[in-house]
Amino acid sequence: MKSFKTLKEDLIKNKWRILTGLAALLIVDVLQLLIPRVVKHAIDDLTSGDISPPRLLNYGLQILILALGIGGFRYVWRYLLLGASRRMEKALRERLFLHLQALSPSYFSRTKIGDLMAHAINDVEAVRMATALGLVFIVDTIILGILTIFFMVYIDPVLTLYAVLPMPLITLITLLFSRRIHDRYEVLQKAFAHLTERVRESISGIRVVKAYVQEEMEKEKLSCLSRDYIEKNVSVTRLWGMFFPLLLFLSNLSLAIVLFLGGKLTILQKISTGDFVAFMSYLGMLAWPMMALGWAINVIQRGGASMDRLNRIFGEVPEISDDPEALSSVLPKGRIEIRNLTVSPGNGGAPLLEDIHLNIHKGERIVIVGRTGAGKTVLCHFLVRMLEPPKDSIFFDGTEIHRIPLKGLRSSIGFVPQDTFLFSDTIRENIAFGKPGATLEEIEEAARIAQIHDEMMEFPAGIDTVIGEKGITLSGGQRQRVAIARAVLMNAPIFILDDGLSSVDIQTEEKILDGLEKFLKGKTSILITHRIAPLKRADRIIVLEKGRVAEMGDHGALLSRDGIYAKLYREREMEEELERE
Repeated sequence: MKSFKTLKEDLIKNKWRILTGLAALLIVDVLQLLIPRVVKHAIDDLTSGDISPPRLLNYGLQILILALGIGGFRYVWRYLLLGASRRMEKALRERLFLHLQALSPSYFSRTKIGDLMAHAINDVEAVRMATALGLVFIVDTIILGILTIFFMVYIDPVLTLYAVLPMPLITLITLLFSRRIHDRYEVLQKAFAHLTERVRESISGIRVVKAYVQEEMEKEKLSCLSRDYIEKNVSVTRLWGMFFPLLLFLSNLSLAIVLFLGGKLTILQKISTGDFVAFMSYLGMLAWPMMALGWAINVIQRGGASMDRLNRIFGEVPEISDDPEALSSVLPKGRIEIRNLTVSPGNGGAPLLEDIHLNIHKGERIVIVGRTGAGKTVLCHFLVRMLEPPKDSIFFDGTEIHRIPLKGLRSSIGFVPQDTFLFSDTIRENIAFGKPGATLEEIEEAARIAQIHDEMMEFPAGIDTVIGEKGITLSGGQRQRVAIARAVLMNAPIFILDDGLSSVDIQTEEKILDGLEKFLKGKTSILITHRIAPLKRADRIIVLEKGRVAEMGDHGALLSRDGIYAKLYREREMEEELERE
């Protein structure tokens, strides 16, 4: 049960619902136990012949009233207890989602999306079942079991002793099976996660699968995982299938003992016929707690295995978070200073960045160039703390980056990452993602600057056209322009564009740069590019080579040096000439 400690706060929030529901459950159990007492008196009166139709009707009305009470209070406990479990399920899923959002990007690079989907769906559902039916079964087993034995002892203590003889065996079997069920179910959940991830990846990459005619291979991979999932499911079912019949056998063993010994006592008139029938009824009721115990163990063990998996996620500490000494009132305004920034990959390889010193003035237009792997994207990710920079290496307006709250830092930077991601939503919602309350005029103006407005209006529903998953219905250039419009709409004092024009043609690129010219006035902008057009518009160009600043200056000065920049420029100039042809 220690696995469920994470739910302590949710249990406290729902304590009155749970306690009231358990009280209603107790009343139901007591009312159920009264019915055999009514039947006992009716049968004794019938056996003695001392009964009249009105009295028999009275017994019937008593049973009817008890049945109505059972139905009413059963509704109450189901509504309260199952409702509380649904509320806890909602809270747990939201807590998991918020925790996942707080985790650093590195966590998602080593964790499969299918695993996370299994946690959010299958594991949370298993925990809900444990807190709902598991709780009900356990409490019902204890309450109904104890009260039933009390009524049986009241009829005949010796007969009760013989009837409950198999119970220690039930406890022993439960202890033996519970641990094994828990372990096997955890393995089953992992298999489900692998299956989910395979399906997700195959569907996401369906165009590649079709292009390479690999449908059969993907089918075989899925079939292999499906067989593994079925085998593990059968393993759990096999164990569970042995558990339940053993409980049922022991329950029927009690019935056989009572039928023989109780029948003998009735013949000898040591107990009345009504007592014998009532005792048999109570024994039938006692069979339910015995079986419910098995259900409870199964449900709780499944929930416990799932809760263990969720707890491992909750135990993950974000690598990037707000510093305890963060200054909530400080927001970046545009000046950026980088001091001796050196970062190694951690595997003994060459540094990602080495001895970077930069002083970027507010309103300055910076362009960063360099070959693939030079460290351009890594540097941008440090500026927005998608990667954690070393202490005292990056400063905004003189304030060390870790002393600026993450929310304040990122809301002050309009960032267009290299890998464009769009949501399966309308174009309007995708552009307004960073500013949900934006007006239509603001969204359209941002779209015009990004040169996507006219094309957007040609779509069937215009700005309210729903695009496919990851924006698949748009071209690469259109996706990049929607992403640029999203960053433009934020109107932040700092603008970072990480190779965000790579998929647009040269003519469209010129138009976008013209639109950005006015927008970026007074803002600090950092553009990573492999294209020529932005270079001539830059106040300063920084050339990175193997993680170091190799050259720095404006376009004309760097060309005149005839160094790395001049060579890169001439190569790109030839490529763009070929593109125009």
